[in-house]
Amino acid sequence: MSRQAPYLEVADSLRARILAGEWEVGSRLPSRAQLAEEYGVGRNVTQRAMDRLIVEGLLEGRAGSGTYVRKPRERMRMVRSRHRERRGGSPFRADMREQGRRGTWDSHSQARVPAPESVAERLAITPGDLCVSTRYEFLADGQPVQLSQSWEPMTITGGTPIVLPEMGPLAGAGVVERMRSIGVEIESAVEVPRPARATQAEANLLGISVGDLVLQIERTYYDTDGRPVETADITVPDVRWEVAYEFGVDRPS
Repeated sequence: MSRQAPYLEVADSLRARILAGEWEVGSRLPSRAQLAEEYGVGRNVTQRAMDRLIVEGLLEGRAGSGTYVRKPRERMRMVRSRHRERRGGSPFRADMREQGRRGTWDSHSQARVPAPESVAERLAITPGDLCVSTRYEFLADGQPVQLSQSWEPMTITGGTPIVLPEMGPLAGAGVVERMRSIGVEIESAVEVPRPARATQAEANLLGISVGDLVLQIERTYYDTDGRPVETADITVPDVRWEVAYEFGVDRPS
């Protein structure tokens, strides 16, 4: 079995020393040159190791001063709930508001995109059928929270005011509210969460490291006839967020 990259070994060692209390919160670490000599590696290796710990939230760099131990980032909770879907509006924005944060997002939609085979299977359509695909970058107080790519069949939304999710009279509304406006009542959603490792593109957008643990959620909405009307792939960085599911319980009549 091959050894991991030298910078990861140095990062693992520094992390263990920090968590063991060798350097307290607010303490200045030795310089990169000093650490390079201690570990018998090049300065570029200690640079990458410390950069990784900065991304993780264990260290912070201060211009012209050095690198210091900081309090680890709080791992926040993201609640996924049918209750939030029923309220109307954006479930993400509502979730962030309950945490005292401002939820926003950037998006880019493409119409007339042929459905890949995996997406077509989830939407019960034929591969190559035309869809609208939208990529999202979700932010909380301006910081990246999650990524998503959604697919909606144009046989459902084509020619309607909601064909592009982020344009028209319901721009920014949730899928349930948008679909209801064209007479499509969503009754249920199925989510399949899977652990994965961040790709380079995901790491760049989420401000994490390549290979960091992420949670990938495959979500599909179904209408009252059991027809899938939207599906999405959602990516949440595990180092910053834990995902909790809230279920309603029917009371005895």
